[in-house]
Amino acid sequence: MELTNIYKKLTNNIKAYLLSQLASKKPASFELKSANKVLFLRYDRIGDMIITTPVFRELKRAYPNISITVLASKTNNEVLTNNPYIDHIVINHKNNFFSDIQSLLKLRKQKFDVSIEFDHSVIPHTIIRLLIIKPKKIISVKKNGRYGVSGDELSLYDYYTEKPKKNHFRDIWLGVLKPFNITPKSNAYDLFVSDELMSKAQNFTKQYSSNFLIGINLEGAVKGKKIKFSELFNICRRLNQKDKNIQIIILSEPNNFQETSLNIQKMALNYVVMSYKTDNILSVAALISQLDLIITPDTSIVHIASAFNKPVVTIHEDNRDSYELFAPTSKLNRTVFSKSKRSLDGFSLNILLSHCSELINSIEKR
Repeated sequence: MELTNIYKKLTNNIKAYLLSQLASKKPASFELKSANKVLFLRYDRIGDMIITTPVFRELKRAYPNISITVLASKTNNEVLTNNPYIDHIVINHKNNFFSDIQSLLKLRKQKFDVSIEFDHSVIPHTIIRLLIIKPKKIISVKKNGRYGVSGDELSLYDYYTEKPKKNHFRDIWLGVLKPFNITPKSNAYDLFVSDELMSKAQNFTKQYSSNFLIGINLEGAVKGKKIKFSELFNICRRLNQKDKNIQIIILSEPNNFQETSLNIQKMALNYVVMSYKTDNILSVAALISQLDLIITPDTSIVHIASAFNKPVVTIHEDNRDSYELFAPTSKLNRTVFSKSKRSLDGFSLNILLSHCSELINSIEKR
């Protein structure tokens, strides 16, 4: 045990030394107000990208001539489709650095004035990418330490913005615009759904035009964040008992569409149907925009609902700190917490239904 601890300490010391050496640079004499090209690093999840969309808009509104490039992931880049505030999107592979070298070197040749990344801790793969791209100035959120290295020791970063406690990530990430002396006019999310996708969603929901439409999303991107089919059956049955005019539409990831469809058929409830197959995130967004209430354990669906200010009931693991960072921002929203910090196990069906009834009543009175 003692040898293990010694090895661990030695390994962390080596990592700390390498990080501090890598993330050091001489300051560049460059004023942010002179920036022409800005690169954002946002190659993680869909929900994170949705929450970040106000940053792109507010920067472009303040500096219309700035060219904005986003280093996005294969997973989240579709969020930016049709976004008028983005000039270029480059796909990054977070876990396959060598496949990114060519694109990173191309970004280096563009000689970015500013790069903005949103990690609030010390992330080695981000530091390496920034070193290759070599922007003149780098802005980030104030960083927690890692491997014994604090963010303040990394001279690679020119500006750190604050991460106030109890603040939503939407507002924390908008804070990266403070070095530009920008005061955001709005923190609303942006999703630009095509007329074609919107028409498809409208045509689908038109057949239930006399019903109150509830969309239920079954699963999140994180393992353990899933509504089980036994739970779904009870939710649907009891919602129908409360209001016979409810039509429930089940949302599913494309990869699970067939399996989910079969399970919905087995439920044999005529007030519960599968949605059409949504092939991308904006296709899901179009459908959500046509629904009256959303129930979901997945934060990306929460943020899509929030983008359209749709009433939403969320199911969240028992982690209040995480909840505050990613909470729904729709005007009408409620959350039921599970009994587990890592999964949805033990959430109260009675509380969930109570929240749904409350929101349904609020919506019908408006």
